[in-house]
Amino acid sequence: MTLRNKELANLLLVGLLTATGFAAVYIARQDVVSTASLSYAAFFIALFVAAHLVVRVALPHADPYLLPVAGVLTAVGLTMIYRIDPDLALRQGLWVVIGVAAFAALLLFLRDYRTLDNVKYVCGVVAIFLLALPAVPGLGRTINGASLWVGVGPVVFQPGEFAKVLLVVFLAGYLRDNREMLSMGSGRFGIPSPKHFVPLFVIWGGAMLVLFQTNDLGGGLLYFSVFLAMLWVATARWAYVAVGSALFALGSYALYHVTPHVQDRVSIWLDCSWTVSNACPVYDEGYQLAQSIYAISGGGLFGQGLGEGVLISPENHTYIPFLSTDFIFAAIAQEIGLAGAAALVLVYVVVLYRGFRIALLADEMLRVEEGSLYPALYRLERKGLLKADWGVSELNRRVKLYRLTQTGRQALQAETSKWNLFAGVVAKVLSSA
Repeated sequence: MTLRNKELANLLLVGLLTATGFAAVYIARQDVVSTASLSYAAFFIALFVAAHLVVRVALPHADPYLLPVAGVLTAVGLTMIYRIDPDLALRQGLWVVIGVAAFAALLLFLRDYRTLDNVKYVCGVVAIFLLALPAVPGLGRTINGASLWVGVGPVVFQPGEFAKVLLVVFLAGYLRDNREMLSMGSGRFGIPSPKHFVPLFVIWGGAMLVLFQTNDLGGGLLYFSVFLAMLWVATARWAYVAVGSALFALGSYALYHVTPHVQDRVSIWLDCSWTVSNACPVYDEGYQLAQSIYAISGGGLFGQGLGEGVLISPENHTYIPFLSTDFIFAAIAQEIGLAGAAALVLVYVVVLYRGFRIALLADEMLRVEEGSLYPALYRLERKGLLKADWGVSELNRRVKLYRLTQTGRQALQAETSKWNLFAGVVAKVLSSA
């Protein structure tokens, strides 16, 4: 079975699970199976089959599991939102359509992701601009003490979700260009020069300041973790991780003492997360967290069943405030139990695994048998003396195919001879030691 046929088969299975979920919820509500509920599932599977057709045309050798896994996560989210609020599920479905359309457009119009390297600084600046949008008077919306939303007429969204992708693109491009200097540094302690570290610090620091200003502390932790992880992957220096973690701890401690919103969040977490004790303000600030704990524990091992959980009051209000957004996991755990919730977490682990696998199989770093050729080829490609195309090997792996001009061939010979001379000197020193 080909990669794309595997993807299609998995998507059909996802469609079957989606139809079962929507039907189960509708039966719990109306005691009948409605064509309306099944139409949601039919539209969902048609949407992802269309995305599959785009992948089949644009990236025939792409990973066959990521799109079905994304479909599973989307299906679970839509099913639970439909169970809580059918009208909200319709609006969320529109965002899914927009997301799939953006996915298809990206595949069709951005065939080579490396072209993003030319606009990495633009991506960084735009990311900071998007993060700062909620602070604009008349445009930003503040909900539960956090200014994360932007409202344009009836449309309300979080621009920070787009900023995440743009910041990762900037970090990837910048670290790819400066990884050697950031890895080696200068001086006794290997401190990187300001020329190479300041642009990175300015973009990342600007993003962190905006996040703290908008009280998005969870987002700040996420961005900081991504920054340190990518910096470590690029340089393999634990010193960056240690210093960055220490700075983040000091900043968090200072922020805790100057921001009442943070103090309230930490106090609720300490009093209500580990056990709902007398210190937990169950009917005040800690009501949401306490109710979510009750909901998760009420689900047991295998749950109450889709549509059967105690989530909505007779007055059609959710027992857990903002259940369909911040605490959707509590609803999932009550209706499909600990087993189902754990399986959902494992689906995210699958996403991580496939991502790491794609990164390991990528030949961007040019895995050639003559490993000493890589620095020479890389420098020539960066100088524009060497052009490369992507191809597919017999093992169905992407490989880099280089085309040499006469000028490029002469430059490669010169670069290779210098590198081999350096490697020979190093070998002699090591053998004599």
